Amino acid sequence: MKMKIAVSVLLIIGTAVVGKIMTPPPSDEITSAQEIAPEYAKWGRMAMQNVMEKYPNANVVDYLHIGREVGTENTVEKFKLWLRADDNHEFGVFVDITFNNQTEEVINIKFTETDR
Repeated sequence: MKMKIAVSVLLIIGTAVVGKIMTPPPSDEITSAQEIAPEYAKWGRMAMQNVMEKYPNANVVDYLHIGREVGTENTVEKFKLWLRADDNHEFGVFVDITFNNQTEEVINIKFTETDR
């Protein structure tokens, strides 16, 4: 009899816990991935895409957003990507993307290779 009561209690508690876990949060607590993406995400994707086009025989193995330099007319987003070539040679590429603050039109993309 005690075993049946213990099992019943565990089932009730388990059902309550699972119900709490499975209940969706209120709509005001839901945050989309777009809302939590950092400002530089768009430029980071562009940096990776351009590096993969420029170095088709290498894979990006690491990514770092260095920072942003905001000017009165233009902004520069700075990234460092670490690549591994097909021959296992590894190297870094600094990518500076300059764009217009108002239009977000890309003005220049600068690549600088490094061994560090």
